Amino acid sequence: MRTIDFTPLFRHSIGFDRLERMLDSAMRLDDGNSYPPYNIEQLDDDSYRITMAVAGFGESDLDVTVTDGTLVIAGKQEDKDGDDVVYVHRGIAGRAFERRFQLDDHIQVRSGALENGLLHVNLERVVPEEKKPRKIELAGTTKQLTDKQAA
Repeated sequence: MRTIDFTPLFRHSIGFDRLERMLDSAMRLDDGNSYPPYNIEQLDDDSYRITMAVAGFGESDLDVTVTDGTLVIAGKQEDKDGDDVVYVHRGIAGRAFERRFQLDDHIQVRSGALENGLLHVNLERVVPEEKKPRKIELAGTTKQLTDKQAA
């Protein structure tokens, strides 16, 4: 198992231990599985869209949930044992899948749609007012130069 020491990064930051946990979990979950393929698009500064190719899956076969900052997209087709179809070549995969996306603190899932074999999930960054940058006014006394100091 690979381990990475993030200590140099954390010397100048506070509260970024979550980054280490995220990278560690990403290395554990990366098994090289690329099914189903997906894109992540940035529509503007605060809007994103995940587009996943789910050919052969209907709305009832897909489950999109958000739990504890993780977007989970799962698909499972009902067994079609009654079909008398004989495939000469079967290139459209219909196997079950589960994809997990770790969401940032202020990312919210806004909507989802299934269109032409593509599942679109729209995300938006909604930063609360108290988390937005603000100017901090400094309080204190202003020192004035005396005649001796000015000379």
